[in-house]
Amino acid sequence: MNPFRFSTPTALATVLGASLVLLLVLPFVTLAFSTSVSDLRAAYEHPMFAPALKLSLGTSLASLGLTALLGTPLAWWLATTPSRVGRITEIAVQLPIIVPPAVVGGALLQTFGRRGLLGGLLSDLGVQLPFSVQAVVLAQILVSSPFFVQTATSTFRELDRDLTIVARTLGASPTEAFIRVALPAAAPGLLTGASLSCARALGEFGATLLFAGNMPGVTQTMPLAIFTALESDVRLAIVLALVLVALGAALLAAVRTFPTFASAASKS
Repeated sequence: MNPFRFSTPTALATVLGASLVLLLVLPFVTLAFSTSVSDLRAAYEHPMFAPALKLSLGTSLASLGLTALLGTPLAWWLATTPSRVGRITEIAVQLPIIVPPAVVGGALLQTFGRRGLLGGLLSDLGVQLPFSVQAVVLAQILVSSPFFVQTATSTFRELDRDLTIVARTLGASPTEAFIRVALPAAAPGLLTGASLSCARALGEFGATLLFAGNMPGVTQTMPLAIFTALESDVRLAIVLALVLVALGAALLAAVRTFPTFASAASKS
């Protein structure tokens, strides 16, 4: 037998895989080495930095909270219903993942804008959604919630249904069985979905720009601040980008850590 029979494909796969890793990592490494301590200090003291960071963190957490509140029961229903309506609903929920964010922003304007489908009704109620903080949150929910719902649905489908059946036979209502049995068992997957959803909300740009605008101190999130800084101060834009990279890396670490921690806690 030729001892090198399988070496060539393995070596080729290694080279191809390493090339992709290099392509994915090199831009961020270059970004990190494109700044200095003085640039970091100047960016921290820039009047654009703190409001944009505060707004991004606040709106991302708000959108995550609403996504978890509304998306968890939706994911449970999608995981437990065998109907065709459920399958169609699941496709509809995943649609924002593949639709360009600019299209999402335009759709939001056509729905909630002053001349949109619900614009007149909202105006009569004294509510103006476009170009407000609420518009930022709504745009983030639309683009980030599918990641949570998709992950949560998969997690619920993998649960042992006997757990909830036993809870029902012991007298628990469907709601009690869901809250006291299904949710704790699905906690690792739900936390993973929450981290992915929050990361997507932090990086949202296109839908926010079209639906909420780019008003400093009002609707200017970190991605929009980077877009603005690129026109006048590239060093500031680089530092802002590094902050978003750091936040994204922290959330990815949470995706890896939370499931292990939750599983260990449930076994102890």
